[in-house]
Amino acid sequence: MAVDSAGSARTSFDLKSARLPVVAVVLKSTDGAQIAAEFERQLGDDRSFFDDDLVLIDLAAVRDDAAPIDFAALTALLHEHRTRPVAVRGGSDAQMQAARAHGLVAAPDAPRRPVAESAPREAAAPPAREVEVVVREVPAPAAGAMVVDKPVRSGQQIYARGTDLVVLAMVSFGAEVIADGNIHVYAPLRGRAMAGARGNGGARIFSTCLEPQLVSIAGMYRTTETELPAAVRGKPAQVRLDGEKLIFEPL
Repeated sequence: MAVDSAGSARTSFDLKSARLPVVAVVLKSTDGAQIAAEFERQLGDDRSFFDDDLVLIDLAAVRDDAAPIDFAALTALLHEHRTRPVAVRGGSDAQMQAARAHGLVAAPDAPRRPVAESAPREAAAPPAREVEVVVREVPAPAAGAMVVDKPVRSGQQIYARGTDLVVLAMVSFGAEVIADGNIHVYAPLRGRAMAGARGNGGARIFSTCLEPQLVSIAGMYRTTETELPAAVRGKPAQVRLDGEKLIFEPL
């Protein structure tokens, strides 16, 4: 311990709590080959989606699966995609022990949201009303939102890290727009749109002409292999997440 000229004690360090941004990878299968194939399908050879992000592996959905998890292969896969797996949570005793053996620390389980909490929010904020508010705010995007006023062409990728993405021109077939927040496309959306890229299930996708190859919110996705409802196909619409189901609604 040091002492300054006034006689006050000075310590060489302080201990404080800290909140760090972490990407949660929620496993829904213990099959390593299936997980690797899904990473390849969603990200392909793109190694720029993550930027040395810290990763928390969430095992809550597979804690009752008796099949062992190959944590060595899983962490190697995450490292290949420029992430740093550091923690695990929600697993069974055996899964957590295996994870710790591979250098992962145990994190607290995610707090469970009361079921009764969602019903009043749905009743108090019907989707049509929410959409009207968003549309009125278009001339003045929230501070920090990324605004793109040129067409996003095939092969291009736009990523709004930590914020919303507003695109004022067409997103072409083969193009990709990604945001940690909401995605607004005030033109035809024909490429891939991924909102809530870091797990924000409350993010939404808005377009004045919804014709996407793929839409995804917080990792839940739908491709053109499943035809869009006629009420939203090629029309002004929004996409939101309800539990693990994507909801398509006209604006």
